[in-house]
Amino acid sequence: MKFVALTAIVPEEREEEAIAVAKEAGAGAVTIVHARMLGLREKKIFFGLTLEENVTVLYFILPRRLSMKVMKALAKAMDMENMENSCMAYTMPLEHVVGLNMEELQKFEEEVKNLL
Repeated sequence: MKFVALTAIVPEEREEEAIAVAKEAGAGAVTIVHARMLGLREKKIFFGLTLEENVTVLYFILPRRLSMKVMKALAKAMDMENMENSCMAYTMPLEHVVGLNMEELQKFEEEVKNLL
């Protein structure tokens, strides 16, 4: 089975919503990393405090056939076409994967069989 790493960057306050959307679309486990978004524009300063946008980076390992379904669901729910949302998602193919939970792998195999 071929796997893909799907990375989604969403505003921190919409983290739970994004996870729920991905799971509804068929994603299983997720790794969550909290980060700050720095853009090309200067940061806003308010009373001497720099305002930085906090974001959440979500990492999913998915079967290739399922990855586009999850990505499309996230793109629609998080309105990723709107450039003002600070949302982004991309995939990268994985050549070698070690350490996948066997329950997750069996779930993926069943879902792929159901898709076919």
